[in-house]
Amino acid sequence: MSTAPRYEPRSTVADWRQWEGRWELWNGLAVAMTPSPFGRHAKALTDAAAAFKYAVDDAENRPGGCRATVLTEIDWIVAHDTVVRPDLVVVCGGVPERHVETAPAIVVEILSPATRERDLTVKKDLYLDQGVAWYVVVDPDDGTVELFERVATGATARWTSHPVGSGTADIMICDRCRVTVPLAALTAARGA
Repeated sequence: MSTAPRYEPRSTVADWRQWEGRWELWNGLAVAMTPSPFGRHAKALTDAAAAFKYAVDDAENRPGGCRATVLTEIDWIVAHDTVVRPDLVVVCGGVPERHVETAPAIVVEILSPATRERDLTVKKDLYLDQGVAWYVVVDPDDGTVELFERVATGATARWTSHPVGSGTADIMICDRCRVTVPLAALTAARGA
């Protein structure tokens, strides 16, 4: 007895633009966004946004500074069939007119029970494949931060984990801009 092929409807960005509610699109498959995060997640995102905004503003004000923008909860149109909404991105240049359409320099995801697996597997792989230079994972439940740098060797790329202690992290973005991020600010939501 043969098994009928499984039908999985495929969608595009044009379809996605018509949908109501909060959705991501992964290689043509609709993925429902989780309900709004709990307080600890929201505080961690606010703290991360403030830390990265301060770091980017500081880098812009230095001689020869660069131009970058910190954005939260914005859709990134990756391809005609893929749209994701990271918790926070840092993009090179000014504020996009609509959505982000090029790889951000930095993506930050705040882990929650509903998103942990996605953030540490599917999205982490997608960000690597799409050329995101830095991936920052904040776990507000245990107060940790993981910092990954994209390292390309020929046609392949991989994440290199950077040890994260207290203090700051120096991150190079946008070809010439060094931002110094206070890591303590990213873990302040623990126990909040």
